[in-house]
Amino acid sequence: MTDTTGLAAVPPPRADAPRVAGTHPARGAVGDCLGEAGEFGEFVRAALPGLLRYGHALAGNPHDAADLVQSVLEKVGVRWHTLSRKADDPIAYIRKAMANAHVSRWRRTRKESLVAEPPDGDPATPVYAVENEPLWRALRALPTRQRAVIVLRYYDGLSEAEIAATLGVSQGTVKSQASKAMASLRLRLGQAGS
Repeated sequence: MTDTTGLAAVPPPRADAPRVAGTHPARGAVGDCLGEAGEFGEFVRAALPGLLRYGHALAGNPHDAADLVQSVLEKVGVRWHTLSRKADDPIAYIRKAMANAHVSRWRRTRKESLVAEPPDGDPATPVYAVENEPLWRALRALPTRQRAVIVLRYYDGLSEAEIAATLGVSQGTVKSQASKAMASLRLRLGQAGS
């Protein structure tokens, strides 16, 4: 058989041909991949709003949050079949990956560049409603891991054990990071209020 382009067309499978386990007679292994992609797509549609909120709390602005979520979902999407079978809670796995990716990005870009004169502010830069609120500024000033613990505890409502599992640290580390973060927030908000 040939099609109009001159390339050999794939003949349809015979009805009595043996079927390989996990393949569809008409679609084959490609159909399995499409099924996994559809399953991942459904997962992303359901989880995306929460992941974007979590990313916003970690990164401090919606643009970096979207980049963070996208980069993590790209990496997770490739391994979705394995992850969905092995992970008890894919959301926790993705949150941990987001926290780790954020810390890694922060470490790469935290280099200071000193200048003689401060740059002029760009008046066209939009200001978000929460950007100048004291709590949001104090939260952004926290070190990355402390911010992640506070966001997971008070924003997502996770327990210390769940936070420890999400971030891959001990519960003692979660307690100490939360304690330091709360002390810093109290100090900053006390100064802002006076």
